[in-house]
Amino acid sequence: MRALVLLNARSGTGSAPARVEELRHLCAEAGLDAQLALAADGEELFAAVDRARREGVELVVAGGGDGTVSAVASRLVDTRTVLGVLPLGTLNHFAKDLGIPLKEADAIRTLAQGRVIEVDVGEVNGRVFLNNSSIGLYPEIVRERELQRLHLGKGKWRALASATLHATEGRPGMAVKVEADGEQQVHRTPFVFVGNNRYTMEGLAIGARASLQGGELALYVGRRRGRLALVQLALRALAHRLRQDEDFEMLTGTAFEVATTDRRIRVATDGEVAMMDTPLHYRIRPRALRVCVRG
Repeated sequence: MRALVLLNARSGTGSAPARVEELRHLCAEAGLDAQLALAADGEELFAAVDRARREGVELVVAGGGDGTVSAVASRLVDTRTVLGVLPLGTLNHFAKDLGIPLKEADAIRTLAQGRVIEVDVGEVNGRVFLNNSSIGLYPEIVRERELQRLHLGKGKWRALASATLHATEGRPGMAVKVEADGEQQVHRTPFVFVGNNRYTMEGLAIGARASLQGGELALYVGRRRGRLALVQLALRALAHRLRQDEDFEMLTGTAFEVATTDRRIRVATDGEVAMMDTPLHYRIRPRALRVCVRG
């Protein structure tokens, strides 16, 4: 299987010339017929994926974090081209949920020797996501975190803590209307979280999914409001002490319409934030993406 391994040139991992050579050596060692390329931005990334498809490359590998993997996947949905994952990010949620090894050598051996499965993807207003999408608190935290890192030079975790405190200040919640299967619900909540299939929201496996082939979206609405309650929620999540029945309301379905009082709103998809028109139209695309996983 011919492969193209695309690396995010903006990432600190996997982009330096020495690292590229190291990864090229690991590919050769595993018997993977791969070309390695760097992409400086989203346009270069998309152009490289499209070119690979035209040239008949069978496996396009995203080397980076969940944002990079999601971007590459968005060009491969509903095609025969297989997505490969080389997890070089901090969290690597998609790789973990599919059982893809996090060690580079093991991940590359999976690319060379693995099997292909079909998984679901989510979509909001035409934008594909592999893990989740959210509105409310989380997109504001991401935006504030990047501002603090860019303008104040704070490290990732310090910026995240500071951004969380800033984003929760004076936020009693937002009014949202959720429509599913012709029925409507109105909530006042600090956030709405939509997962590509169901997430574990309590116990030691918080944030994991048992399957990406269930053919459904899972929508979670936060019950708690107010700064203290939100900070406590974050601490409970870190301590694996969330309780789904107390902290969230959940709906499942194949499509949702989410309306707010704002005409445009910040929406996070796999950690990337963009402005979108409301109402937001979510849908599941069952088994629309071919992915290489362990054999």
